[in-house]
Amino acid sequence: MNQTLLSILAFVPLVLAGVLLIGFRWPAKYAMPVIFLLTAIIGLTAWDMSFTRVVASSLQGLILTAAILWIIFGAILLLNTLKHSGGISAIRRGFANITPDRRVQALIVAWLFGCFIEGASGFGTPAAVAAPLLVALGFPALAAVVLGMMVQSTPVSFGAVGTPILVGVAGGLDKVGMSEQLLALNSNWEVFFHLIYSRVAIMHGLIGLLMPLIMVMIMTRFFGKNKSWKEGLAVAPFAIFTAICFSVPYMAAGVFLGPEFPSMIGAMVGLAIVVPAAKAGFLLPKQTWDFAEAKDWPSEWMGTIEMKIEDVAGKSPVSVAMAWAPYLLLAIFLVASRIFPELKAALIAASFGWTDILGETGVSGALQPLYLPGGILCMVVIVTCFLHRMRFSEVKAAVSESSRTLLGAGFVLIFTIPMVRILINSGVNGSDLVSMPVAMAQLVADSVGGVYPFFAPAVGALGAFIAGSNTVSNLMLSQFQFNTAGLLGVSGAMMVAAQSVGAAAGNMIAIHNVVAASATVGLLGREGITMRKTMLPTLYYLLAAGSLTMIAMYGMAITDPLMVG
Repeated sequence: MNQTLLSILAFVPLVLAGVLLIGFRWPAKYAMPVIFLLTAIIGLTAWDMSFTRVVASSLQGLILTAAILWIIFGAILLLNTLKHSGGISAIRRGFANITPDRRVQALIVAWLFGCFIEGASGFGTPAAVAAPLLVALGFPALAAVVLGMMVQSTPVSFGAVGTPILVGVAGGLDKVGMSEQLLALNSNWEVFFHLIYSRVAIMHGLIGLLMPLIMVMIMTRFFGKNKSWKEGLAVAPFAIFTAICFSVPYMAAGVFLGPEFPSMIGAMVGLAIVVPAAKAGFLLPKQTWDFAEAKDWPSEWMGTIEMKIEDVAGKSPVSVAMAWAPYLLLAIFLVASRIFPELKAALIAASFGWTDILGETGVSGALQPLYLPGGILCMVVIVTCFLHRMRFSEVKAAVSESSRTLLGAGFVLIFTIPMVRILINSGVNGSDLVSMPVAMAQLVADSVGGVYPFFAPAVGALGAFIAGSNTVSNLMLSQFQFNTAGLLGVSGAMMVAAQSVGAAAGNMIAIHNVVAASATVGLLGREGITMRKTMLPTLYYLLAAGSLTMIAMYGMAITDPLMVG
């Protein structure tokens, strides 16, 4: 079989996933087992993977599934704990005091707070934390998931304290070989690496200026009484003000401080400016916007998780400051666990893993329950029980409700993530073929020639769509993108930056991210509906990123130390 046919065959599982989930609106619990089996068959036959490697990849996927379910459990448990302590009721009161306008609430909770959680922990945590919080504030479950997924864009490249750059890009490039070349050119790896992540920050910062507005417009168009784009556009001055308050410090941090802090700093500065501005009515439209009454919502908007928010009987109400304290603690704990080496080492020490699963070299998996955001979330829950003086019966109810929510998500993810690992691990095979994701990327590059830089972000997004991770997309495809730049005689640093930006945007439509977010609000089975709506902002992001890449490459003719010819 020739290379082109193999590359097309590699696309088949992804195309089928799109057709079943988005076209036929199949629930993921039916679609993903079919796609998993098809991927395994293609791996065994066309790619000549050994049966052991396919099974080992599936087991590796199950270990990763456990890690994601642990994060989901922690996020839901914190929400249910606050529900039973009366904290959610207080948070809702607090937002009513800032503004009753749902558009502004979405900008503050989904965008700014979500960006902070992404910067601190990454790995889909913002949607898992923000979506149920929005439901508790009175948003429809489907709207909450769509908004939560749209946060998986601008802040993602610097999520989890810079992991997609520090692990994904640095680990995905031939650092040793490139360092030798750079030294011969009187440069070094640090200079080249800074070029990459500063360009990532600038591209994201510019594209992200419209994301809060797009987020609000999608909310008013698909979830408003009048199904109106215009009602979202009415908040444009405040939405763009919110975007600027985030993007300017975000870009500055990316250029001057490094890849660890842009998303967190952008969000903290943004919240510090935007919340007082909203309270003062600065740039807010005269008319307040709200959803229709809940009784008029279509059934597909509704999740199966009840989030009743009345104060708990027999207890004095929780203050707004005390209600938000667990989220402040979450932010502090997450950041501390990522930036203090001794604490990080202590948390990682509690690790359960399997190296070289079934003897397959390079196929390993580990679970670090204390270091993962799920562990941090559970620690915060324990502190919250004491802070809010909760009764044992309330804690028991929160744990019970959160455990039930996991069952549906677990079934879908035990097929989704093993499928991803088969794709990624297919580079080791009996036919000496590149892995399936790289074969797909090569097909795109060979098909478009000199205009490939325009499509480089889409290739990154494809990697994230497959893997559900900017980090993994960067690991798989950074070297391929750099090599393609060399063949075209354009900036390799810019091409790798485009890869990272596109991979961040691809998280908005990544199947297992949608499943994870849906699980937190009881929306399993409606993943395709969410993906139809997040396709629009994803297309915007990729068109904007592709255009900026082309302008930088050919309009501004930017260079870097390793350019060929």
